Amino acid sequence: MTLDVHELDRLLLVGAGVLLLAILAVRVSVRAGLPSLLIYLFMGVALGEAGLGVRFDDAELAHALGFAALVLILAEGGLTTPWPEIRPVMRIGVSLATLGVAVSVLAMALVGHYVLGLSWQLAVLLGAVTSPTDAAAVFSVLRRVPLPRRLTGSLEAESGLNDAPTVVLVTIVSAGGSHGALGFVGEIAFELVLGVLGGVVVGAGGAWLLRRSALPASGLYPLAVLSFTVLAYAGTATLHGSGFAAVYVAALILGNAELPHRAATRSFSEGVAWLAQIGLFVMLGLLAAPGRISVETVVIAVLAVLALTFVARPLSVAVATVVQPVTWREGAFLSWAGLRGAVPIVLTTIPLADAVDGAQQLFDIVFVMVVLDTLVTGPTLPWVARVLGVARRNEPRDLEVEAAPLERIAADLLQVTISPKSLMHGVEVGELRLPSGASVALIVRDGATLVPERRTVLRRGDDVLVVTPRADREATEQRLRAVSVGGRLAQWLGRTPPH
Repeated sequence: MTLDVHELDRLLLVGAGVLLLAILAVRVSVRAGLPSLLIYLFMGVALGEAGLGVRFDDAELAHALGFAALVLILAEGGLTTPWPEIRPVMRIGVSLATLGVAVSVLAMALVGHYVLGLSWQLAVLLGAVTSPTDAAAVFSVLRRVPLPRRLTGSLEAESGLNDAPTVVLVTIVSAGGSHGALGFVGEIAFELVLGVLGGVVVGAGGAWLLRRSALPASGLYPLAVLSFTVLAYAGTATLHGSGFAAVYVAALILGNAELPHRAATRSFSEGVAWLAQIGLFVMLGLLAAPGRISVETVVIAVLAVLALTFVARPLSVAVATVVQPVTWREGAFLSWAGLRGAVPIVLTTIPLADAVDGAQQLFDIVFVMVVLDTLVTGPTLPWVARVLGVARRNEPRDLEVEAAPLERIAADLLQVTISPKSLMHGVEVGELRLPSGASVALIVRDGATLVPERRTVLRRGDDVLVVTPRADREATEQRLRAVSVGGRLAQWLGRTPPH
């Protein structure tokens, strides 16, 4: 198929229009408390055969594009997840992503075969594709719900890691593999271990390289970081490891490393992830055909959603949290917050591309399930959190620090934004007591610049530029955060006060 300039013009016109509508739709979804995926899915359906007549039925292309989008979404999730928040609950996250997935797959497979009347292959596939939570849905919805770090960290770690084992399982089952139980577990374990190792190697190597590179433009750093995450995925997948585990681990390392222009990198990755989400969901909406969905399909989907929500998910949480027990209230919330999104639909493109018998019916069932689950779960999460008593008051971040390298000397320029919560308000520059060699170079206040003196008082909303030797950058940041949290009291503490 050839594409001339006129066709390109029309394609860009339609694409830009859809993208702008999708961006504006985010406002609607936020007010409604729904993940944006529903609006994007319906936009795809409206553009498809049932609407404007755009035809798209290439399962293999959908499979490839879906995986590419998931790589970018997982990369953004890793880059924007603070390691201190998920480290204490990593055992729960890993357990939910492995043991929890196994329990959920088993429960849904039994329901699918004995209750819904599906063949064993379709029943196992139904369990496999619906068990993982969706990273895009989790990251976009939970970060707007005021929750303790213990819960958000557990759910974010789970959503970042559970794609890896389910992709392996769906691929093996779709191919009709007969590995046996031990063979399945062995292959999944091998791919996961290789994926994690690949992510650690690429993430640590990329961080080491970028810390020692002074690139000529700040915009190159976000591109380099995102390229390393894609390299982790592609390199590990080429070695037959789990690329999804690799990309999330690499992004987690890079996102928490002391790299230049971290804030810009995170903002860039968020923009790319939004673009990937919009394209992914619209494409999946195009792949769906409402006229093909029968009453029987809807009934099966409703029963499957009920089984997933009230049987499989609670069982998986109960078993997975044995490694790190939680209260019954936290367990109940973890059960309810198993947000599904594009991932289950994307995974159904694997059996579709392999021409598995009944794959089209499976796609339609899962499509309806995702819509129903999102309509019920997304808007009710804040209410459920309040009823269970796990919600907390939402507070702004106390301090934002951005760093840029100075090429001619081994130093960094830190841009510190004093937020409304910060106790740095009212502190004099001399009271910061920064490490030797670090100094406050400039203050930007209300659009005007101010060259500070030792007695200059810092105010909320100030942008403070601090020059620090690269060797003392970590100590300088720690000192700034200590003053932000403890105010003048920090001069007696000498470190960041406990949260």
